[in-house]
Amino acid sequence: MCEYSKALSLYERSLEILKIALPPDHPDLAASYNNIASVYDNMCEYSKALSLYERSLEIRKIALPPNHPDLATSYNNVAIVYDNMGEYSKAVSLYERSLEIRKIALPPNHPDLAASYNNIAMVYDSMGEYSKALSSYERSLEIRKIALPPNHPLFATSYNNIAIVYSHMGEYSKALSSHERSLEIQKIALPPNHHHLATSYNNIAMVYDNMCEYSKALSLYERSLEIRKIALPPNHPDLAASYNNIASVYFHMGEYSKALSSYERSLEVFIKSLPPMHPHLALVKTNIKNIKKRSRIGEQLRLKSSLDADSSKFTIVSA
Repeated sequence: MCEYSKALSLYERSLEILKIALPPDHPDLAASYNNIASVYDNMCEYSKALSLYERSLEIRKIALPPNHPDLATSYNNVAIVYDNMGEYSKAVSLYERSLEIRKIALPPNHPDLAASYNNIAMVYDSMGEYSKALSSYERSLEIRKIALPPNHPLFATSYNNIAIVYSHMGEYSKALSSHERSLEIQKIALPPNHHHLATSYNNIAMVYDNMCEYSKALSLYERSLEIRKIALPPNHPDLAASYNNIASVYFHMGEYSKALSSYERSLEVFIKSLPPMHPHLALVKTNIKNIKKRSRIGEQLRLKSSLDADSSKFTIVSA
């Protein structure tokens, strides 16, 4: 259960006590700011999360040695917010700073190193630099194979992410194979309505969508949406992504009214959950504009066809 308001209240009460009891640059204060920021990040309130993560980082720079693992965590967390906000160049720079510290501070096969490579790869994928993304994802997977048990959920994450890159590269059979491996692990490791399962169904659907197998894609997108409605808060961006993807399939199937309805639902959620200049907002607005244009053209063609048919009938009758 995602009871963010209760979590915030408790974390903020803890912070008030720590401010009285501790010196202003104590590491426990940094941890407290970090915890509050993580709640705001999960609530998609990115500006608040960013401010608090940066406050945590400032304290840790003063209180800790320069290559302490907690500094790496702070850089990583700030990067995650920039990544979520679509500011990819800032995100990748901070992820790489985090990785540099972790390479010094941690053993070579520590799971946090795998997380760093994974996060860097995600940004490269978002930036369209697929060969860099694939290389970093595969390095992350190598470390996880050494560090984790065989059906750990993070294995599923690795296979899923590699599959996404293959899909972006147009290598759909490789993408499906990796996605299905990911889903197998998640079914063993996670409860049936976990949001990571929704992600897997969504991503397999995307491959079928790209392969023009629209009925399979639609079924899987709808399964993903069902889980996300249970697992996530009502204005979470992943819900908007589900509506957008379902709309895309309806568009390709020529069912424009259903597509428009889903795109508009997607836009409503994105407006509530993302900053106004986020690229996802622009993408959905463009999709809505295009489908309205397509619908108008279709209506004009249907009207012309109807008029032509009526004209033919009158011609036949008059003859």
